[in-house]
Amino acid sequence: MNIDNAHPERATLSEVGPGVHAWVQPDGSWWINNAGAVLGDDGVVLIDTCATARRTRRFLDAVRAASGDAPIRFAVNTHLHGDHTHGNALLPDSTVLIGHPATRTGILAETILAEPPPVWDPVPDWGITEYRAPTVLLQDSLVLQSGDRRVELHHPGYTAHTPGDVVAWVPDAGVLFTGDLIFHGVTPLVFMGSVEGALKALDWLAGFGAAKVVPGHGSVLPGSAFPRVLEDHARYYRFVLDTARQARTDGLSPLEAARRCDLGEFAAWPDRERIVLNLYRAYAEADDAEFDRAAAFADAIAYNGGPLRCAV
Repeated sequence: MNIDNAHPERATLSEVGPGVHAWVQPDGSWWINNAGAVLGDDGVVLIDTCATARRTRRFLDAVRAASGDAPIRFAVNTHLHGDHTHGNALLPDSTVLIGHPATRTGILAETILAEPPPVWDPVPDWGITEYRAPTVLLQDSLVLQSGDRRVELHHPGYTAHTPGDVVAWVPDAGVLFTGDLIFHGVTPLVFMGSVEGALKALDWLAGFGAAKVVPGHGSVLPGSAFPRVLEDHARYYRFVLDTARQARTDGLSPLEAARRCDLGEFAAWPDRERIVLNLYRAYAEADDAEFDRAAAFADAIAYNGGPLRCAV
């Protein structure tokens, strides 16, 4: 990975629809996410935060400049992962934080800020010590109204990237924030979710008919390009499932399966070592077994030939 591309100074806040802004952080690899802000008459609806204090402060400064320092009334967490949620702790006390119950549970159970595992090099410089979890919870759908502006929050109804995935849909602008149901040009990650569920969610996402799509990682997509990206994801998830199916038949471990398989068209995506984590999830689903997080990351490091690269 080109570390220069991951510098927070390269992040941009761009208007992707009237009053709808996407915060895009290149290159979208480990811990480098996208977020967003929807401007309404009554203030701002924030979509996710960032992994570190430095990155989150730059995001919030950009939102203040774009909104004329309007209050951040609501902040939505699309799922539990820290690249999208650690920055919650820097939001104003008056901001109402919203997410799925599984997202709240996951955030409150996390320990990575105090005890980062020896997985990434360099170790992320969080600059944050406390967790802040959603206090308003949605099971299926919820509408946020800011003046005349409507922001719809929807859960697919099953586990996909995580058990608590939420998308934010801004119908008057045709903009869809997918969270990590979509990784544009970056290897998808479903180790805390379901490979089958992530595959199923692709048709659900297509049903919104978005004019612009803000993925959890990677560049913003015009609606015309979204079907191709959905097809890319579908091929990758089927590849993971087919690889796991054959490897289990042959008695291989997930690491052995990853080493034997040819990533082909997916080899050029950043974070290719995620094949190991995704195979661990596919094995766990097939065997109806618990996911062994420690073993999965240890094998991902072995596959990678050392700690996983990050630049946060």
